[in-house]
Amino acid sequence: MYNLTVAELVKGLQSKAFSSVELTQHFLDRIASLNPDYNAVITVTADQALKAAAEADKRLAAGNAPALCGVPILHKDIFCTNGVRTSCGSKMLDNFIPPYNATVVENFEQAGAVVLGKTNMDEFAMGSSNETSFYGPVKNPWNTEHVPGGSSGGSAAAVAARLAPGATATDTGGSIRQPAALCGVSGIKPTYGRVSRWGMIAFASSLDQGGPMARTAEDCAIMLSCMASYDEKDSTSVDQPVPDYSSTLNRPIKGLKIGVPKEYFSEGLHPGTEAAVRQALADLVAQGAELVDISLPNSALSVPAYYVIAPAEASANLSRFDGVRYGYRCDEPKDLQDMYCRTRGEGFGEEVQRRILIGTYCLSAGYYDAYYGKAQQVRQLIQQDFTRAFAQVDVIMGPTCPSPAFKFGSKGDDPVAMYLEDIYTIATNLAGLPGMSIPCGMVEDKPVGLQIIGNYFDEALMLNVAHQFQQATDWHNLAPASIQQGAAQ
Repeated sequence: MYNLTVAELVKGLQSKAFSSVELTQHFLDRIASLNPDYNAVITVTADQALKAAAEADKRLAAGNAPALCGVPILHKDIFCTNGVRTSCGSKMLDNFIPPYNATVVENFEQAGAVVLGKTNMDEFAMGSSNETSFYGPVKNPWNTEHVPGGSSGGSAAAVAARLAPGATATDTGGSIRQPAALCGVSGIKPTYGRVSRWGMIAFASSLDQGGPMARTAEDCAIMLSCMASYDEKDSTSVDQPVPDYSSTLNRPIKGLKIGVPKEYFSEGLHPGTEAAVRQALADLVAQGAELVDISLPNSALSVPAYYVIAPAEASANLSRFDGVRYGYRCDEPKDLQDMYCRTRGEGFGEEVQRRILIGTYCLSAGYYDAYYGKAQQVRQLIQQDFTRAFAQVDVIMGPTCPSPAFKFGSKGDDPVAMYLEDIYTIATNLAGLPGMSIPCGMVEDKPVGLQIIGNYFDEALMLNVAHQFQQATDWHNLAPASIQQGAAQ
């Protein structure tokens, strides 16, 4: 059962080929058996999952089951879950148990999905390798000496290792697409405002966006139809109807104009990654698509602009974690000032502290205009580049990452080198555009991701193109050899 997609599981449950309880127990057994090798899941909610599965079976038997009724999933540990620890990968929130569900979690509950637990992640979603988690690094199922990407590395590794058919994730500068690429799964970051951020612990409020990860574009379409919604509790949520993303998957892509930015195929791109992406583009041309050379001249400025804007917003958002109301508190503080300083110094990891310091500096008197103001101006230039490009093309494509998964520790001493791992993904967050990554090849026995960028609220077209590519290729069906191990098969 673990090799079935979300779409296949939905059909199997509806046809009574297996029950949700059987399916849920199957994945719980796989997590128990295989997760120690990957550290992808940090909280398992077995009792709640089996209870929800039994309820799902009753609804399936009664014939009134919603879209994902009985399908097991995992949530990234950045989404608040009522009565279940939500840590955001940090010591600061290791003891935090929310009294409510995030809107995303609520949407999946209403759709009948069964939650198996919470996935590991970079601390407060800050990282590109999943090495900053308080609970230890997530390991890539393709090679456990290599990183799975971040910050949603736990979700990506869990789907790649078949610990769950799908998982939620978040993307602030590439944190869905980059780990999806490095782990050989599909993941989509919707348009900013398409998915509610209420109950999703904030990193950078103008950039964060939730989205699904699964093995196929079809599965992502099913999950996104459930996940997306207008939410009056989220002031950045867009009041726009959510389409049935599955209904347009099978449209032919003949005549589709694909923009290929020259800036995405320059120095720093791994030759094997470039070859795999070029071949993917050729495969799409064979289906009737047309390649159009375009330029995104300000894309090189996306990394410096992002690493001013995101830390600035993080410094404001993370100011609430002070040991007063909830979360970690230092032992025996001498006074209020001592409690603030020691709580934050002990509760936050090194990367989070680095970004808070950078962000606070950028927002300080005398530097706001020089740094944060300038970065926001650059952000507008990047958005204008995309606007001009989409006047010529339907979608934009290129590599998701500059290289395949790298070894643990290889970039730990050089934060800038780590930040450059997001060089192809950050611009879409700055512009608020949707983007996704799908598997398109292998280099040195490691997956390569093809990035698809769409115009605002054009997720349906992106998913359609991705699905058509996956109908003609087999990269999304490849699996790490290690997942065959374990008692639960």
